[in-house]
Parts: sequence; structure tokens; C-alpha cells
Amino acid sequence: MALTNHKFLLAARPVGMPKASDWSYVETPVADPKEGELLVRVLYISLDPAMRGWVNDVRSYTPPVGIGEVMRALGLGIVTVSRNPRFAVGDHVTGVFGVQEYAVTDGRGVTKINAQVVPLPKYLSVLGMTGMTAYFGLLDTGQPKAGETVVVSAAAGAVGAVVGQIAKIKECRVVGIAGGAEKCRYLVEELGFDGAIDYKSEDVKTSLRTHCPNGINVYFDNVGGTILEAALANLARGARIVICGAISQYCNTGPVAGPSNYMSLLVNRASMKGMLVFDYADRYAQAGAEMAGWMAAGKLKSREDIVEGLATFPETLLKLFKGENIGKLMLKVG
Repeated sequence: MALTNHKFLLAARPVGMPKASDWSYVETPVADPKEGELLVRVLYISLDPAMRGWVNDVRSYTPPVGIGEVMRALGLGIVTVSRNPRFAVGDHVTGVFGVQEYAVTDGRGVTKINAQVVPLPKYLSVLGMTGMTAYFGLLDTGQPKAGETVVVSAAAGAVGAVVGQIAKIKECRVVGIAGGAEKCRYLVEELGFDGAIDYKSEDVKTSLRTHCPNGINVYFDNVGGTILEAALANLARGARIVICGAISQYCNTGPVAGPSNYMSLLVNRASMKGMLVFDYADRYAQAGAEMAGWMAAGKLKSREDIVEGLATFPETLLKLFKGENIGKLMLKVG
């Protein structure tokens, strides 16, 4: 019996906050895999802040999604047809499958996973790109040392929550910045952060001085804007700033707001460096094994915010930019 695929195609480049009309929801027949290809039934789709940048027609680390193309997204699924000797029917796999029910792929960039080790969604969160970003961003770029103070913005989000926990594993003092009392409670009471700052009800610059009397040694930035400014104003000598993202700026209709007080880097002999998780692809297995060990030992937790239904994609994506999710946001397709 012929299969039908439902998918979201990019219809227009968003201006400011994305809206439903920026995508078209279409139904097409599922193509038969050719020699060397496989057909994946998508089970879960990762929703990430980076998706907002992928639809901008600007120079970046990856080409923009083209108008009329399937919206790019990481996903997890099960192989239903295989004409590729590396994969068998029934294999669970992750890869860039797009916002759709079925994906035909030649297997490049597709990774087999063990569905018996942890629940499947965790391969899109703590054991997926989210966890890899946190692991390499903190440990390779931030280079925290035991006893240092690590501050994380968007700390209740998918990456931030893992960053803070790894910093605790490395015997650092950790302060998270998040929006709302519930998120701050989650950081301290469930994840073991030493402190949390509610940017919605506190002056972040002042609260950082209180929580970090000796300054910030490592600042892991997922937000940019005024919170980055506040962190720059509270650096310790030799501080390292990790630029992972700037979600506060992604939906701007004007220029990105850069830090006006960047001279703090000079005064404090500090550094600010960007990181992209794809640069560490040859070390994913090493990081995954170590994080799985931490999970088994109860040192590393993850929380998934799972919304059911492919058709909810446009509105569910907006949860990221409205600060409505706690943990890793994803869609359950079927």
C-alpha cells in the first residue's frame, strides 16, 4: 500500500517572530528508496532555536533552507525500508530528517542508536546534539576548573540545564539565569544549581554581583543582548565567555544588539569565543559514553518537553522564543 507523507515546507522567510504562514503543510506520496537509500518513519522531531537562523537568507555555518524545501530539523525514527547495507529494517536512527513523517536518505549523517539503553527522546536531548553542545561548549571552550564560578543563561533550556549539571560534576559553583520562579526552582531543587536568577523579576546585573562576589569565571551564553551585557560587567580576571547562542536576538527585525561594554574583556584579560557542535563530530561517541555514565550514576538528569502532533509545528516552535519550555522541546510525530 502506498504511503502518504505530511511535511512542512518553507513558504516565506520569516520577518521577526515566525508565523504559521511562513510554512506550508502539504501531503505527498512517499518515494521508494533507491539503491543505497533507506526510508525512515520519523518518530520525534527536535525543535531548536537554531531553526530560526536556518531560514534566514544570510551567510552562516550552513546554507539556508530554500523556499519550497522541507523545513530542516534533527529527528529520530525507525527504518522501515532499507537498500543500504549499513542499516536494517527496525533500526532506530537519528539524523537531519526534516519536519515530516517520512524521510528518504542515503545514510550520510545518520546514526544508529540503541533503543534499550534510555528512552528514545533522550537521544534528541542529553545524548543528542543538545548534550554534545553543552559538553563541548563548556569543557572545551569554557575550560572550567574545580572551585570556579560558572554562570549559564537560558539555564532551564535544553543546553543550559546540561551545562550547569556538567559544571557541578566538575566541582564548580553554578548559577543559572532563567525566566520565572518555576524555572529557578527547577534549577536549584532538581538540578542542584547553587543559585538561580529570575531575569523577569530581578535586575540581572545586580543579582550577579550578589551570587558571584568574586566574579564570573565561565559564562555560557545562550541569550545575548542585555544578559550578556550583565555578565560582561561581572567578570573575574581570566574569565572565559562561551558564545553558544543568542535567542533574545533571533527574531529582531533590526541589527543584532552587540555588547557595548566589551572592553571588560580587556580589563579582565578575558576571552569570548563562539562554538559550534558540528566541529566535534569525531568525538561525539566519547562524549555520549561519558554522559551516559553520568546518567547511570544519577549525576546527570534531563527533562523533555514533548508536544504531540506534527501539525502543531509552527505554534510549538514559538514556545522556544516565548520562553515557555523547560528542558528539551520536541514533537512526537505519531
